[in-house]
Amino acid sequence: MKLKDGKDIYSFCELLWPITRSITGNGVRETLSIIQQEIPDLAIQEVPTGTQCFDWKVPKEWNIKDAYIIDPDGNKVADFQENNLHIVSYSTPVNKTMSLSELQQHLHSLPEQSNAIPYLTSYYEERWGFCLKESQRKDLKEGDYQVYIDSELSDGSLTYGELIIPGKSKKEVFLSTYVCHPSMANNELSGPTVTTYLAKWIQSQPREYTYRIIFIPETIGSICYLSKNLDVMSKNIIAGYNISCVGDDNAYSYLPSRDGQTIADEAALYVLNKAHLNFIQYSYLDRGSDERQYCSPGVDLPVASVMRTKYGAYKEYHTSLDDLDYVSPEGLFGAYDVLIECIECIESVENSKTYKATTLCEPQLGRRNLRPTLGGQTNMPKNIMLVSHILAYADGKHSVLSMANKFNVPISELLESIDILAKEGLIEVLKDG
Repeated sequence: MKLKDGKDIYSFCELLWPITRSITGNGVRETLSIIQQEIPDLAIQEVPTGTQCFDWKVPKEWNIKDAYIIDPDGNKVADFQENNLHIVSYSTPVNKTMSLSELQQHLHSLPEQSNAIPYLTSYYEERWGFCLKESQRKDLKEGDYQVYIDSELSDGSLTYGELIIPGKSKKEVFLSTYVCHPSMANNELSGPTVTTYLAKWIQSQPREYTYRIIFIPETIGSICYLSKNLDVMSKNIIAGYNISCVGDDNAYSYLPSRDGQTIADEAALYVLNKAHLNFIQYSYLDRGSDERQYCSPGVDLPVASVMRTKYGAYKEYHTSLDDLDYVSPEGLFGAYDVLIECIECIESVENSKTYKATTLCEPQLGRRNLRPTLGGQTNMPKNIMLVSHILAYADGKHSVLSMANKFNVPISELLESIDILAKEGLIEVLKDG
């Protein structure tokens, strides 16, 4: 069943908020376990440390219990228990006393955002560090500081969740989201929570296509998943979306696939142009999430992104300010609703049909009452121009959906004219869905 509002999605964000996630570790497992309670068919997979994934290897697993800095007066300056962004993700264990000058080499803050804690990682080079507010860092006094990080890097595995929802066809629609960021609401939790409720809706609907839905750590997770599944994905996936940053109240954003003309692109543009004309259209040159892997040369999957405010395009991004106040039930529900509309566009076999004209050059439309017989008129009625446009693009390459976007008309209106031309024998179906 389709949700009526975003309250459940927002509550799900609140539930997952405290968990310390990274690209591996118990935080990912805990997150996936909670998601599995909502979608029991979710299969949780483990890929061992050291597994080769194209040019990458699955790194050591990282887990952390505690971390803090104690200043010369005995006060905790950066406390992991207070905010898990205080620690640089994948920090190695430390237990030592050092001077302020030595400590400063391991501290990170944002001078331009003095009240924000930055989010930083060091997945592939062993180091340790703390993140804190610039205002807090400026107040540090000279003296000895006790630094403690209770973490562990060990052989373990990378964990991801996979859900396959069968449809009438083996052809697939692919949805991907990531579960590797700690305590960030829009950049992290909006994606997996909206995707969870999309999956529940998809399971409740009759389906033309099969759905492949994954919850992964960003970058290494998508590369790892592709290394295991690319053959079947290349054969079967007809459209897909990378789902991230779908929780705030600002305008929608669209980032195309590298090709830019896939079914996923056409569906996104149709839905956004229909009801959200203030959406921001980006170029694939603005990519920055897992579309980098899905659309890379040799992979070439038809994956686009529909977001609210795009990652990197808001000042709260990758900081403690991307909190539960930055997202809203209304923002989450809006993205959920738009993505459902995109899926419904893709699900319509009628939308993917292509047609081919049956005559060379323009047919004589006047004797078929499809064009005025009085020549020389400069302002043709809209419906007559639509008939002409359809004939101009009935080349077997443009689907109904792509023509609706090109002509900026509702699909229902386009199909009426297509039906008239088909009955007159002027176009024929070349690809039937």
